[in-house]
Amino acid sequence: MTDNFKFKKELTLKNPNDEAALFGVQDAFLDILEQGMATSIRHSGGKITVEGDDEKAVQNTIDILNGMLELIHSGITLNSSDFVSAMKMAEKGTLGFLPELYNQVLLKDNKGKPVRVKNFGQRQYVQSIKHNDVTFGIGPAGTGKTYLAVVMAVAALKKGDVDKIVLTRPAVEAGESLGFLPGDLKEKVDPYLRPLYDALNSTLGSDHSERLMDRGVIEIAPLAYMRGRTLDNSFVILDEAQNTTNAQMKMFLTRLGFGSKMIVNGDVSQIDLNGRVRSGLVTAPKILRDIDDISFVNFSADDVVRHPVVAKIINAYEKNDNGE
Repeated sequence: MTDNFKFKKELTLKNPNDEAALFGVQDAFLDILEQGMATSIRHSGGKITVEGDDEKAVQNTIDILNGMLELIHSGITLNSSDFVSAMKMAEKGTLGFLPELYNQVLLKDNKGKPVRVKNFGQRQYVQSIKHNDVTFGIGPAGTGKTYLAVVMAVAALKKGDVDKIVLTRPAVEAGESLGFLPGDLKEKVDPYLRPLYDALNSTLGSDHSERLMDRGVIEIAPLAYMRGRTLDNSFVILDEAQNTTNAQMKMFLTRLGFGSKMIVNGDVSQIDLNGRVRSGLVTAPKILRDIDDISFVNFSADDVVRHPVVAKIINAYEKNDNGE
C-alpha cells in the first residue's frame, strides 16, 4: 500500500486503554482488518486513522471498529474470528446486528471463555438444533459446524437434557474396511475421529473428556458401531456425513430414540466415496425435506470464521468447479 490514499477517516477513543483490546497482541487484529478491508490503519494515543482508495471500505472499517468497541465495553474479549465475522457482516450491510449475536452465551469452554455464535449462519444452526430433533449442517470447512454441535451437546448434558453424548463419523471410507489397517481398534479409528476429540477437548478439557469417556457418558466410535442400536436420551452427532452411503445414512438416522437429538454435519464438496456411489448427505434433503422436526441448515463461504483467505479459497474452488 502507498501513503497516497483517496479517502481518510478518523476515530478517537474515549479511553486510550481500549487500543490493546481492540487491536490485539502485536496488532494481530489490525492486520486481519487491513488485509480483509484493503485499508491502512494507524493508531497512536487513542487516535485511529483509517485510509484507503475505496470510500465504502474506509467507512466499513470505521463501523467495524466502533462495533468492536461496543463489544469490548460490554465485557467481551475479542479474538480473530470476531473480526472475520464483522467484516462479512459489514459487506452485507448487517453490521448493526453484531451486538445482538453476542447476547447469548452457549457455554463456557474449558478455560472459562464464553462460547457465542459468530454470524447469522451459526445462529440459524444453533436455533435449529434447539427446536428440531434432527438438524443437518451442510457446508464448507471452517464454518464451525463440528465445534458448535459439540458445544450444544455438552450444554445439553450439563443441563440434564440428555444422559449421553455419542460422536461418530465414517472411518476411512463408506465401507469402513478397518481390517486392512494395522493396530487395534482404537489405533485404527482415532486418526479419523481426531476432529471430534479436538472439539470435545476444547469444550470440556482433555482430563474431563477422558473421565466422561471412561464412564461411558461420552462415546466416540466409527459409524459402523451404530448399527443395531437405539439411542435414547442421547445427543448424537454424525460428522463427515458426506462420506456415508444412502444405506448408512438411513441406518444412522433410524438410531434416534426418545429424548434424543441428532446432528448430521458434512461438506458435499469433499466427498471421498467411489464416483459410482451416491452420498447419503446429497440425497437426504430430497428424501427428508417434508418431515417435521428435521431441519437443513446450509452454510456458505460467507459463514467461514477462519482466516479471511480461507473463504476466498473456498469461493475460488467453487467457481472452478462450476466452470466459471
